[in-house]
Amino acid sequence: MALPEPPRAEQRPRTIRYHGHERTDEYAWLRDTNWREAMRDPDQLADDIRPYLEAENRYCDTVMAPTEAFRKELFEELKGRIKEDDRSVPEPDGPWAYYSRFRTGGQHPVLCRKPRDDDGDEREQILLDGDHEARGRDYFQLTGAEHSPDHRWLAWACDTTGAEICTIRIRDLEAGTDLDEHLDGARGDLVWAADSRTLLFTKIDDEHRSRWVHRHTLGDDPASAPLVYEETDPGFFTGVGKTDSQRFLLIDSHDHVTSEIRVIDAEQPDQPPRVISPRTPHVEYHIADQGDSWLILTNDREAEDFRIAMAPLDAPERANWQDLIPHQPGRLIDDMVVFADYLVRLELEDGQQRIVVRHSASGDEHAVAFDEPCHELDLDPGPEFDTTSLRFGYSSLTTPPRVYDYDMHTRERVLRKEREIPSGHDPDDYIARHTRATAPDGENVPVSLFYHRNTTPGADTPLLLNGYGAYGMKNLPGFSAHRLSLVDRGFVFAIAHVRGGMERGFRWYKQGKLEDKPNTFSDYIAAAEHLIEQGYTGHGRIAAHGGSAGGMLVGAVLNQRPDLFHSAIADVPFVDVLNTMLDETLPLTPPEWPEWGNPIENEADYRTILAYSPYDNVAAQGYPHILVTAGVSDPRVTYWEPAKWVARLRACKTDNNLLLLKTNMSAGHGGASGRFDFLEEVAWRFAFLLYVHERIEA
Repeated sequence: MALPEPPRAEQRPRTIRYHGHERTDEYAWLRDTNWREAMRDPDQLADDIRPYLEAENRYCDTVMAPTEAFRKELFEELKGRIKEDDRSVPEPDGPWAYYSRFRTGGQHPVLCRKPRDDDGDEREQILLDGDHEARGRDYFQLTGAEHSPDHRWLAWACDTTGAEICTIRIRDLEAGTDLDEHLDGARGDLVWAADSRTLLFTKIDDEHRSRWVHRHTLGDDPASAPLVYEETDPGFFTGVGKTDSQRFLLIDSHDHVTSEIRVIDAEQPDQPPRVISPRTPHVEYHIADQGDSWLILTNDREAEDFRIAMAPLDAPERANWQDLIPHQPGRLIDDMVVFADYLVRLELEDGQQRIVVRHSASGDEHAVAFDEPCHELDLDPGPEFDTTSLRFGYSSLTTPPRVYDYDMHTRERVLRKEREIPSGHDPDDYIARHTRATAPDGENVPVSLFYHRNTTPGADTPLLLNGYGAYGMKNLPGFSAHRLSLVDRGFVFAIAHVRGGMERGFRWYKQGKLEDKPNTFSDYIAAAEHLIEQGYTGHGRIAAHGGSAGGMLVGAVLNQRPDLFHSAIADVPFVDVLNTMLDETLPLTPPEWPEWGNPIENEADYRTILAYSPYDNVAAQGYPHILVTAGVSDPRVTYWEPAKWVARLRACKTDNNLLLLKTNMSAGHGGASGRFDFLEEVAWRFAFLLYVHERIEA
């Protein structure tokens, strides 16, 4: 099939000068001056921008038209791996057990509860029907819900544009209706005080930064909700929460490297918050209370991989933080959950997670054992504090997610749920492996691998290499039912655990940020070369994949080593790094300076970012087949970043490979909100990969 001519964005050169350096941006006009309004209402996009994005979407549809029948088949295949009437494990709280479920054909969760001792559904009470609330909307995302301590009220938040601007409503669970009062312009986080009449919530400012914490009392005018706390530093985010004991309400201010926590007695929500410890640059801490002590998870005193300290409730200052679990280099304490008699911590060492349970009175500790070396764990603190039951989640590359209840006293483990794959799944049909690549500076880069037992990897084998490497986020080897559609068709799936993440501790994160950010890209390239050398794939047979900051990774390595790749998918990619970090009016720019550097104030930061920013380094060379996605309502990676990148690639690249930009005109960073709508997007991406890698006929 002869392909139509792709859209070509008009070039309107704009000269930009910083630190004695001059560069030209031909596509700066794609950044709508009205972007705040367009984010909330995509119909507000400028008359010269919307037609360009729509033309790119039409081009996408035309190019991919031969795969339409296969995409439908693939969608049904993906859907067949979802238990349509699935439900979560009920979580006990007082007289009730709370859970969520989906109905067959339903797109959104239904929030429910039933009496704690009820093993059936005869006395189920539907608290909130997500499908009903989403009716008639192009986008609907339930972003949070919390029942009051007396179980009478449900505060719930939703986003109806994808711009992550939420409205909070309060539902009377006896009447089954919402109160007239609603809280607009909210971030979506909320927490109830002990009186079940008062809640704290966070509001965002015009730059989409969570800035204010307000207190609302049922029956009062929402517009007059008293201000509890205002964050004056534009580089800090603010959120609300509660300690595991539910004794204290929390106001957490933080950027990516520094935190500051204020507490309010949940029994006295109208009291002013008090600071646990004033913010100190590069010191992070998280708190819980147990008895008459605070427990503090922190990296202070050069505890790079964190330690757990104790301090008196009435004297929480840093000077009083005494070691409970000392710092151990290379063993990252990633999370902690506190119960009345136990302290549970989630540790990560050399890419492997483990759960350690400590009896608080005796100090006795034990680790929870697991068989598979490559897995992903998460802790669920739950609403109950005085209990011996710990709930945690487990999955691996081959094993679907499981939910366990673990008795911390008897050490008995009960499997409460394993995600059902209705179309069938046998873990023994698949192989999971772990290997290491050597980076240019000698570091060992972990790589996780997953493929079908019937696949014999070799030089002709397509391999999808996923990567992220930013903010210390861990890209762990957990299960995904979706990726079975690739590996069942002969793909090898791999994760490069590159620097910038925290898979190998805080040091791994530090070595992939600021001036050391280039390590992220060289790690990924080293992983690709290693997989070729080991015979898992061949040169030019790799599909690069990453989203958001992982999309930046994809963009950077495509500029540096396009020869390694046959294709690439960059989801909502952060690719216009330098221009974004130079624009302090954008939602995430000041909070991101500790991660990438501040090129406005620091010439060295400017030069570092300039050297790798994908948009600024597009070259006149051949590139692989590329699919790029974007969302008009995205406040995290604004739509014009991928749009500008594609426009410049079209103008510069010297090959005839596909370059597609698919923009969701009514969604944001996470794509479509409904679970089946999201599957259609997954099917689109996979169809692109299988098409360009000639794994399907179209």
